Amino acid sequence: MREPGEILLVACYELGHQPLAVAWPAAFLERAGYRPAVMDLSVEPFDSEKVAVAKVVAISVPMHTALRLGVLAAERIRAANPGCHLCFFGLYAGLNAEYLFVHGAQSVISGETEIPLTDLVRAIEVGDGRPLSSVRRPGHEAAPHLRRLDFPVPSRALLPSLKSYAHLERDGRHEAVGYVEASRGCLHLCRHCPIPPVYGGRFFAVPRDVVLSDIRQQVAAGAGHITFGDPDFLNGPTHALRLAREVHAEFPQITFDFTAKIEHLLRHREHLHELALLGCLFIVSAAESLSDTVLANLDKGHTAADIASVLGAMREAGIELRPTWVAFTPWTTLADYQAFLAFIEDEGLIDHVDPVQYSLRLLVPPGSLLLASPALRPCLGTLERETLSYRWTHEDARMDRLQEQVTNAVVEAARRGEDAAITFDFIRGLADGAAGAPRRPGVAARLAPSRPRPPRLTESWFC
Repeated sequence: MREPGEILLVACYELGHQPLAVAWPAAFLERAGYRPAVMDLSVEPFDSEKVAVAKVVAISVPMHTALRLGVLAAERIRAANPGCHLCFFGLYAGLNAEYLFVHGAQSVISGETEIPLTDLVRAIEVGDGRPLSSVRRPGHEAAPHLRRLDFPVPSRALLPSLKSYAHLERDGRHEAVGYVEASRGCLHLCRHCPIPPVYGGRFFAVPRDVVLSDIRQQVAAGAGHITFGDPDFLNGPTHALRLAREVHAEFPQITFDFTAKIEHLLRHREHLHELALLGCLFIVSAAESLSDTVLANLDKGHTAADIASVLGAMREAGIELRPTWVAFTPWTTLADYQAFLAFIEDEGLIDHVDPVQYSLRLLVPPGSLLLASPALRPCLGTLERETLSYRWTHEDARMDRLQEQVTNAVVEAARRGEDAAITFDFIRGLADGAAGAPRRPGVAARLAPSRPRPPRLTESWFC
């Protein structure tokens, strides 16, 4: 399997960025002497010729959307090349192993996947059928691979160019965006997150020289902005700050964004001003809810008051907060949802929250820590194979109807390219209607269509 293309790495969706979850395995395989091909189905068509020559096809599933698309891709891969070995790897692979085996997978890898994937390829090459410790197969259990790796620089040469992916939208201009990770895994155990069932509260820092080398190659390819896509950039604050300083020293014109927990932004608020000076434009944080009941049930580690405190600290530092939300949970009341929308308006966050955030429903995948929560048990249903998540039903039927209405509204608004303020007004009207309250004056009339918007990435989906 040393010929070009005999190993095919398939990406399905990675939040609109060039898929690092394929670029890194490619680098590991190349270091081992292989010559993998890549295919990113989020921006390029299915290539049956690439599939036909592959002896091993590995589908990357780092997130729920990628998993669902990956299952569909697997059907086409099986039809085009029934003799290849089909592997799924990534965060959602291990959580859904039994389903994937039913749908054509012959192996599943989770955790720090690159070494087990390389070991699998090597074993297939030499015809060694013995079980591998970190590769799950039908009838053979295997734990996630959670050991520190010797990282090479990601291999991006065969991927579509950065211009094919999400851009930074700022001051009416668009810039190409690079994507790196300075760490993997997470220290925290938020109950609704898919990371804890796999990583169990562990995280692994990527050496700064590797991250810097990856940034260099993306800047050379045209990136004017970098997204640090770590689950939480501030899991290792010393590592993160040193890296941000080094990037700014070498590329003072480059801006960046990152993701961090509300509690970390509070704990390290003294660094926010420096991060702004280093080029940080905005920070994504999973605020999730303004209900302390919901936050406690999710074990988020922050309160609604903490969200307001972080918002104030970031405004003082000159960094935009782009909060993300789980707008619909079994414990979110209709009054909670109305208060959430009022907070968005009162705090001037309409242009900081992508409308899809108003529709997001709590996802409970196999292996979720929520499955052990007594608070979820009364409303928990069965595992739905079509959605690859557990069904739950709100005790207030109005909430389930509202979530469906809001979802339809934001999808249609996105199709039309509608102003976020107009979408907000429509959604608030739906919520008020569900509560039997009179419709309030809209905010869109007070916000000029030509108003300046805070910086954002052009890809708004988060799961």
